[in-house]
Order: sequence, then C-alpha cells, then structure tokens
Amino acid sequence: MGGEQEPATTPEEVQAKIGRRLDEVSKILAGALVAVAGVMAVLGLSSELVFVALNNESWPISVASLCAVLAIVCSIVALLIHPTRRGNVWETVVLILGVIFYMTALTVAIIGAAKAAGGNGRPTITNIKLDGPRSDLKLRFDVHADGVKTWRTIEVSVTYLRADMKPVVKHGDLYWSTLRPDDEGVVKQRIDMTISPPAQTTGLSIFAGPGRGDDACDMRAQRGPTCTTLLLP
Repeated sequence: MGGEQEPATTPEEVQAKIGRRLDEVSKILAGALVAVAGVMAVLGLSSELVFVALNNESWPISVASLCAVLAIVCSIVALLIHPTRRGNVWETVVLILGVIFYMTALTVAIIGAAKAAGGNGRPTITNIKLDGPRSDLKLRFDVHADGVKTWRTIEVSVTYLRADMKPVVKHGDLYWSTLRPDDEGVVKQRIDMTISPPAQTTGLSIFAGPGRGDDACDMRAQRGPTCTTLLLP
C-alpha cells in the first residue's frame, strides 16, 4: 500500500496563513506607544520630565509620539484587511509603513530622552538674601543651570541701580564673572559678598545669562537670561 498523500493546500488556505503571520506583526506594532514609553523610562525620562520637555517645545517627544500613533493606526488597518491575495499585498504595504513609523518613533524617542534629560541650559537665580545695614550689606545668591554645553559659559553680574532703575554707569558692575559647566553640563555657584552702596543708588540688579548672548531680560527665547532687581534699605 502506498503512503497516503496529504490533501493539497488551496490558494485560499495559503493566503489565510500569510494573513495570520502578517496579523502577528500588526499586533507587535500595536504596542508602539508602550515601546516608546519603555525606551524613555529606561533612559531615565520620567513623566515629569516629559511634561517639562513639552513645555520647552521639545520636537523629538512630539515626533516620537506622533510616529507611535501612526504605527498603531497602521496595525489596526492591517488587522482589518481581508486575507486574500490582494489583501495580503495591501497588508504588507501597510505593515511596512507601520514598521518605518515604529522604528522612527524609537529612534526619535532616544534623541528626545537624551535632550530632555540633559536640561535646557537656562540659568536660574535662587536663594537670594540681602541682610544688614546699608553701610555693610551682605548679599548672597545661587546660580544654577543644567544642560550647558561644554563650550558655553554663563555670565553673572551685579550692578547698582539709580532711582529710575537704570544702571549707575559711574561705578560699572559691582560683580562680574564667567562660569563654565562641569563634565555633566551643570553650572552651580554661590555668590556671597559684602557691599557698601553709594548714596545715589537705590537698588541692585542681578543678571545671569548665556555668555555672548542677548542681555535683554524680557526677550522671548528658550535660553534667555534671568534677571532680579532688589531695592536697597
């Protein structure tokens, strides 16, 4: 007796098998947002930093989210395509697009995570204290900035102000320094000084901004300077 022959596979069954394999790929793409979120979490980008990045108009986070959503849309469309020969061709095209969006989302997410975690290089002035009599005032404040590039600097200055809040040109800057970041791109400096303001001065102006940048305190820029005005006793 000859061996029994297996029944021939019909073209419909072949296309159905191909369709099931393509459906498995589409299910993987459906987790694109989860994958992007996982990459950001592994790189230390918490939800708080994501909101900070969006507030700073970080384009990689927005692009990564958009590409992840498009990958999910492609996966849903692929699942809805009927597993015929022509349908499998269309499903393959849609899945190729989904894979492109998926890989783009992961790549841009890594760029966005690195950019957001590194800071924005914008200096801040904190912990300001002005104590003592006018003849022997103690001024103290901290300057801090994250994500400062190694070749960039932060300039800090203290200037006397007149009654009209204009700088006293005669005396120039009471204090001026150029700060450079450490290996992690962080600038952190505490300034502690004693001052004896002249009679015509009514205030102090503290400035911290990028070196060789615009010194306009009201400028609309992501890395603009920080300014503080203090009235003298």
